[in-house]
Amino acid sequence: MLKSTTVEYRFRVTPKKGYLHVQIAGDNAPETVLRYLREIYENCVRLKCPNVLVEENLEGPGLDLGEIFAVVSEGSRSVWPAVQRIAYVDVNPLHELRNMQFAETVGVNRSVNIRVFRTVPDAENWVAPLGNLPPENP
Repeated sequence: MLKSTTVEYRFRVTPKKGYLHVQIAGDNAPETVLRYLREIYENCVRLKCPNVLVEENLEGPGLDLGEIFAVVSEGSRSVWPAVQRIAYVDVNPLHELRNMQFAETVGVNRSVNIRVFRTVPDAENWVAPLGNLPPENP
């Protein structure tokens, strides 16, 4: 069953040196997460940049563990080689960090190179490997 949408969905990609900074806002629902995962994949392919920092700010209660497992399992099926490194920050302070760490574990167990961070600067330090070329301009 779909949750009703109350917050406008926003997806913004900013190419940075060696990675894409993706900012997402909207309702916290499995459909929203699957949508932005698809859009991240498409942008990584289009811009030829396999590294991404996801700054998520979704409104509403966090997803439960079953929803997290299902979304990460589905979203991780075809990311490689287009998406090779994912730094993830949930900036909504009401969401449980341990749930995001569970999502990280599910992704890693499916061979996705993902790490969860508390802050955007910490994520930036990890996602931009030295010597990586900047993404091509669209």
